[in-house]
Amino acid sequence: MAPGSPPKSPHRNGLATLRRAGTVSDLLFLYECETREVTNLRSVAERLGLTVQAASHTCRSLVRRGLVELSGGRYRSTVQGVDWLHSALGSVRDDLAHRLDRLHIVRTTRAVADGPIEKGDRVSLEIRAGTLTARSGTSRGSRGRAHSSASGGELVEVGELEGIVPLPHGRLRVLPIPVDRLHDTALTPQIRAAVASTPAGLLFAYGLEAGHVLGRASPARPVIRFGVAAAIVEATRLGVDCTLVVVDRDLPRVFEQIEGPDVPPVEFLALGSKQRRVGSRAR
Repeated sequence: MAPGSPPKSPHRNGLATLRRAGTVSDLLFLYECETREVTNLRSVAERLGLTVQAASHTCRSLVRRGLVELSGGRYRSTVQGVDWLHSALGSVRDDLAHRLDRLHIVRTTRAVADGPIEKGDRVSLEIRAGTLTARSGTSRGSRGRAHSSASGGELVEVGELEGIVPLPHGRLRVLPIPVDRLHDTALTPQIRAAVASTPAGLLFAYGLEAGHVLGRASPARPVIRFGVAAAIVEATRLGVDCTLVVVDRDLPRVFEQIEGPDVPPVEFLALGSKQRRVGSRAR
């Protein structure tokens, strides 16, 4: 940005504009100059929670860009400064309104009743095995009031919601298959034993080869083969344990897809009759 030129108008950028270093301080300083009589930097620094040195740096930057001037012993916004202040705050206001309009505020929800619930009962909400569950009584977590009656296992509508539903964290167990053992006749019983040692939760196979050998080793247990990475992230985020069978050469590829803020804790299983944890992958 050339000296003396105003910042680019943030009219179309809204909140994103505030990510530029110093923009918030610039806007707040300009606002002070426009709405108060700013005669010294110490007073404005105290109101903005800045050091005098930081306020001085902000002021010099705004003066250099033609947005603030010192006139009659007072720091004032220039015409350019006032224009940018209104444009920036207006775009932030419009962006916030747009984002708030798109937010879905949950006022009522449905859950599975874990026992008889009468209309009007106070209930507690929690995640069990990936399912939002309601039970009679209240707790320190999420709670509400039943707007319908339900027997155990039925859906119940809950309103007057308060608190936050605690989200449990599921584990991901990974069973790597050596690619050079795909035709080994001893592989099938070893996979069968490994899968049997982790009966809870969901069973996944990543790729054609892993799906083929897992189908032979565990024909009676449902295997998820599609959307594997996304399903693992969603399931573990809701407290469901997952077991993933994958050919070792595909490990980097599948972990690249599982990366993100919701990566579950990972433990690796070894093939063989005696299962043991052989390693872990940090979040």
